Amino acid sequence: MNKFESVETLVIGSGPGGYVAALRSSQLGMKTAIVERNQIGGVCTHVGCIPSKALIAESHRYDVLRQFNNGDAAASFKIAQDFKQGIVNKQAGGVSYLLKSAGVSMLEGEASFIDEHTAIINQSGAEQTISFKYAILATGSRPIELHAFPVGGRMLSSTEALSLPEVPTSLIVIGGGYIGVELGQMYAKFGTKVTILEGGEQVLPGFESDLVGPVIRQMKADGIHMITGATAEKVVQNADSMTLHYSHHQEQHHVTAEYALVTIGRKPNTDGKLGLERIGLSVTSRGLIVTDEQCRTAIPHIFAIGDITAGPTLAHKASYEAKIAAEAIAGHTSVVDYKAIPLVVFSNPELASVGLSESEAKARAIPCIIGKASFGINGRALALRETEGFIKIVANPTSGIVIGAQIVGMEASTLISELGLAIEMGATVEDLAMTIHPHPTLGEVIMEAADNAVRKMMLNRNGRK
Repeated sequence: MNKFESVETLVIGSGPGGYVAALRSSQLGMKTAIVERNQIGGVCTHVGCIPSKALIAESHRYDVLRQFNNGDAAASFKIAQDFKQGIVNKQAGGVSYLLKSAGVSMLEGEASFIDEHTAIINQSGAEQTISFKYAILATGSRPIELHAFPVGGRMLSSTEALSLPEVPTSLIVIGGGYIGVELGQMYAKFGTKVTILEGGEQVLPGFESDLVGPVIRQMKADGIHMITGATAEKVVQNADSMTLHYSHHQEQHHVTAEYALVTIGRKPNTDGKLGLERIGLSVTSRGLIVTDEQCRTAIPHIFAIGDITAGPTLAHKASYEAKIAAEAIAGHTSVVDYKAIPLVVFSNPELASVGLSESEAKARAIPCIIGKASFGINGRALALRETEGFIKIVANPTSGIVIGAQIVGMEASTLISELGLAIEMGATVEDLAMTIHPHPTLGEVIMEAADNAVRKMMLNRNGRK
């Protein structure tokens, strides 16, 4: 038998949930092993968060060069792809180093449960058995494929879209969610003619229309053609192009492009050879595993985190749950609390949200007051030529406690953390308004939005509207 035959904690999957779970488990003194069937670092590192954000950043750089008539799309895209791969390799190497440094045993292969305390790891036909006291499932998700639009040839999922060897002349994106918008804008900035088909009334349907407005304006400026209320029906692939047929307002239409990209969501990796049925661990109709407040499944010593559980498919959600699960195994009283989990779209301009939105508060009949401030007169935004957007803070009208915030604008992905902390610690808008923010910075817009909410509260207390 090999030296990995018995561990205290077995983690299956090495994405941002799995590797964090393994690190935390080892740090808490448990003998830990992690199994990865593909590449250490998982989807996020290799074909998700990291490569997509690298290419998005490079597309912005190219867009600036193009404005000064100093841009070669083909050459810039080749440089961008090389840069992206370098970042991916560095990140993957970093994950491996962290795991090794923490004393975590890394096993290559596909894990399959034999029973509630034993799994077989299969790699190219060679098998090894490993027993465990506890297990953390972090197997992640994969792009949903439509039966009428199978991935292959010129039909792409997000995985293939991140590794095209050259800039496509034209691209159809099926689905106007965050992945479709991010990749659509990235390619549009490299000069691709992009068409986005979205079944809902607007792209980025999970966000309020006033927040999406600045993004839509920029998408139009990028030359992206958006068709909402559209249903993709069939595709015909040719040697050098493809034609997508769709219905719009009960009329039939078609659009031809070099490639088509399907971005309609992700499917949890709970099927296949994992063997959940062998240990009696059921999944929902959506393939999700039900867990409690400590990420524990119906089998008390087996935990599940990340995309295979309910909630948004976010890397930082998986990492957060990873720590909770490992700490629960170690006997800690840690429990999940999702009230301050941020959602970010790396669009142009960026979108970010945390806690309750204004519309959600009103739908739940939760009293709220809104503090709002624009990037338009912010000195740092003016210097960066990035004045589009605003910050909205949602607060309790009596206590001033922050219950939500939304941002559309430059560095929204970074700025949202301050507002997430405010919600987590129960801070008030007065706390934010009285916090000294350095000048000139984008963070001052948070201070101004909070100050706006404080003024509204004072007016309300004085009986004025």
